[in-house]
Amino acid sequence: MDRVEYLIVGAGMSGLAVADRLGRDRSYLVLEADTEVGGYCKTIRQDGFVWDYSGHFFHFRHPEIEAELTGRMREQRVLKVVKDSRIYYAGKMVDFPFQKNIHQLPHDEFLECLHDLYFRSADVPTSFLEMLYAKFGRAISEKFLIPYNEKLYATDLGTLDVDAMGRFFPHAELDEIIAGFLKRDNSSYNATFTYPEGGAIQYVHALMSGVDESRVSLGERLLEVDLQAKVARTNRRSVRFEHLVSSAPFDVLLRAAGVAFDPAVYSYNQVEVWNLGFDRKGPEGHHWVYFPQRDIAFYRVGFYDNIFGSDRMSLYVELGRKATENVDAHVAEQSLAAVLRDLERVGFVAGHKLVSKHHVVMNPAYVHITVDSLRDVAEKKALLRERGVHSIGRYGSWTYCSIEDNIVEARALVDELVGRPRD
Repeated sequence: MDRVEYLIVGAGMSGLAVADRLGRDRSYLVLEADTEVGGYCKTIRQDGFVWDYSGHFFHFRHPEIEAELTGRMREQRVLKVVKDSRIYYAGKMVDFPFQKNIHQLPHDEFLECLHDLYFRSADVPTSFLEMLYAKFGRAISEKFLIPYNEKLYATDLGTLDVDAMGRFFPHAELDEIIAGFLKRDNSSYNATFTYPEGGAIQYVHALMSGVDESRVSLGERLLEVDLQAKVARTNRRSVRFEHLVSSAPFDVLLRAAGVAFDPAVYSYNQVEVWNLGFDRKGPEGHHWVYFPQRDIAFYRVGFYDNIFGSDRMSLYVELGRKATENVDAHVAEQSLAAVLRDLERVGFVAGHKLVSKHHVVMNPAYVHITVDSLRDVAEKKALLRERGVHSIGRYGSWTYCSIEDNIVEARALVDELVGRPRD
């Protein structure tokens, strides 16, 4: 039986950040079920286009982490971009976030939003849906916030926790909204983003530069964890560990560890992504555009060519789907037809020729954060921790967070486990 001090499950950004922080002098093994590292942070190069699995743009709050990672990229050109994000509404572009830019709507809709904002409910919300109505009133909620987020999450927003999106939701108070009528203020957590020319995979390579590749086992899947004996069984072997750090979806870890749970607590959506390359340029300036319309297939479209300044339109197109949907080849063919039709409807495609395409389904994509999931995750993470098992990351903690948050969390855990003073 193999023995290791730190067994790391998952070679995405969280798992690699753990291995990188441990350093080459400590005993660790990284298990990755896929045939390559990176998790969802992968990049495709095809026909002269550079695409990620989806739009992975890094919004750093810790400049020292940004400097460290980009410094490891050596000759890679890293772009620092001021975000230009819009909402397609009533046949034109409205600045994002919607709630700060209602003055850009048709006059009657602007007055409707302003009226409902002023006379919004004073009730204390108990769900994400109620929070939208309480914060922004009926019109703003029903024109954009509700339909957009229903398309994104593919679920009833009334089931989500009030704070399901945490700091990532663009809140705005009444005085801020009114002030924005005269002075543009679309500041948000992701007002700028960093992106390497070689795609998001460059961040994976940056972390891998501090990881011993001989201790990363690809194509090896965790099957079972014996919490009492501290032994993990994979599709290849058994490994005794002192600490196990997992970034796998939390319900997957619970199942492997034999911890009973209610599967209904751990709901999520899928995101179907079409990366599309066209023969010539399309709309210029926008980095991504949001679509609340229920009769438009996608909820967001991003423009790689407007980031890179390239001369051919290069898009990622995202569609939210329920976890129960089977996105097989036939469904994918239908979705591509719908995507191309709707890109033409909104004016992004006008006589363009599609010259390259790539399709991926992210499953799970966005987890559904509910009162029950928050409670259950906290309880079961504490139980596992007593046995030396730690679950981290967006899926391991069943939360909504940035990739940088994953790195911060991973490093903090390693520092705690090895007794290292924090930076």
